[in-house]
Amino acid sequence: MTITSHGEELILDKERALYLPNHQLLAISDLHLGKSAHFRSAGVQVPSTIAQNDLQRLGSLIEKYNPKTLLINGDMFHHGLNTDIDDFSEWQKEYPHLNFLLVKGNHDRLSHADYASMNIDIHDTSYCLGPFCFIHDAPKCTEEELYPITGHIHPGVTIVGKAKQRLKFPCFYFGKEYAVLPAFSTFTGLYNIYPKTNEQIFAVTPNTVVEV
Repeated sequence: MTITSHGEELILDKERALYLPNHQLLAISDLHLGKSAHFRSAGVQVPSTIAQNDLQRLGSLIEKYNPKTLLINGDMFHHGLNTDIDDFSEWQKEYPHLNFLLVKGNHDRLSHADYASMNIDIHDTSYCLGPFCFIHDAPKCTEEELYPITGHIHPGVTIVGKAKQRLKFPCFYFGKEYAVLPAFSTFTGLYNIYPKTNEQIFAVTPNTVVEV
């Protein structure tokens, strides 16, 4: 789905990603690589394919949009170095000309040397582009003249069908004060969003993105 926000064309992709055509920038949030391996190391039986599937989805998006820059808007890595991050390092070699940017989130705790070894450009607080300020947690934004695009809360929306069935989906939220991207990782929960007047929610269904 294509929308316009603050004079910019934005593409909302059903794979839980945002593309800015004017800047050739693909943005995602809450990738949480390493989360499944972290759980397995604690004895919780979580499939090892979760991170691999997320990277495959991300690779398909890169092939689709051919961006110059991939921006991860916080929580790229869930914990310390582990096998999921090893998988990322191998996957990343397929995209030698792609610029990787990370706006650090609360789970991004690797050393600067670790990020540098993976050619990831770190922004500790925010990354500003055009009318937008990409930041992991909207209340921390100090760029008052810019519109924050955030992540962190893993937004979701519940849709009630004609037979009163209730379905919950990840969503994009565009409020008066800030926007929230859906969590890219499939290994996350959802926090229900309730829009106010003149605010927009776009549900991410298995087949498309629809305005609620």
